[in-house]
Amino acid sequence: MISQHSEIEIGGIGAVTGYGWGREALWEGLAASELAATLVDGHGPDQDRPAWVARVPEGGDPADGPSRFARSMRAAAREAITDAEDRGWTPGRRVGLLHAVVLGEVDLWREFYQAREGRVTIREYLALMPSTPMSTFMKEFGFHGPAMNVSAMCASGNAGLLTAKAWLDAGIVDDVVFVATDLSASPENLLHFERLGVTITDTEPLDACRPFQEGSRGFIMGEASVGMVLSRGLSTPYAQVLGGAMSHDAHHVTSIEPSLTEVTGCVADALANSGVKGGDIRYLNAHGPGTAQCDRAEARFCEDLLAAETEIYSVKPLVGHCQGAASAVEVAVAALGYRHGLIPAPPRRAPGNPRLLDGPTPLTGGLTLKSSIGMGGHNSAVVLAPPQ
Repeated sequence: MISQHSEIEIGGIGAVTGYGWGREALWEGLAASELAATLVDGHGPDQDRPAWVARVPEGGDPADGPSRFARSMRAAAREAITDAEDRGWTPGRRVGLLHAVVLGEVDLWREFYQAREGRVTIREYLALMPSTPMSTFMKEFGFHGPAMNVSAMCASGNAGLLTAKAWLDAGIVDDVVFVATDLSASPENLLHFERLGVTITDTEPLDACRPFQEGSRGFIMGEASVGMVLSRGLSTPYAQVLGGAMSHDAHHVTSIEPSLTEVTGCVADALANSGVKGGDIRYLNAHGPGTAQCDRAEARFCEDLLAAETEIYSVKPLVGHCQGAASAVEVAVAALGYRHGLIPAPPRRAPGNPRLLDGPTPLTGGLTLKSSIGMGGHNSAVVLAPPQ
């Protein structure tokens, strides 16, 4: 592990979420404590009942591709680049692209291999490839740095940020465009997450998903694509990424290792890598899906490693659990929070952890620890700081 940190900066943000197309739609929805989820028909074992889902609506530029996935990825990345350029960023010679993705083109696979029984043209088949939206994006902007996918389940956003930082630290690139995209809330996927006992579709989100509170049943599924421009020496960045860490439980395909040794060690490593102490952390932007095992793990390391004054929030009750894009959405929210001086925490619905924020709260600065726990044993944490 690198013992001395060297921060990078978030210089531009783009977003497509259940709130709609654009960064401002995300922020305005969260700041007003509005729900991104709506009742969507066509779910359940027979696809004959509605479900609460924070689904990305139709939209985007048809020239960006035939699916919501391709259009969302390109739109979020493009908005981040435009935002960064408006804030004074000039691309360097080597701009790399990192795309955090887990399931990819769910909509097109369903259409081509169910409704059309596999009868597709070569052009249509190429649209399914994870390289296609990346290739067209690099061509649009004339970027020639490395381009690759990153996948660590729900922790993919944090994994992408730390990979981008590693590229910048190593001098492989001058800048990184990082995008995390997950539009996988199909009826089939929701049904299996329901059967796993973690996704709730039949209850209003703030009642179903209560991270760190009594009576929480799990999470509402969400979709998103979030883009960021990452670099150094920017004039007006949103936030700094001081450092972080990743680890793996090597224990079970869905359950967290009960002793919490690895997840707690990952947070300790993230603090060390960032050059800070637990007592320096003002806010825990938690993974916070509202499941018992994740609440237990995060409450434990918060108690063991962070300051008594550290306050906790999770935006998943509002924006949904956006799976492979979840931690990227939540990093973007923290960065936007520094800009707006507000933490868009959801309102509490039940007794729970005394550190948990209750509704939108003025942000007074300080460091944020963003934790993310991915199904299958992925642990991750990054430390964010307000711009200097």
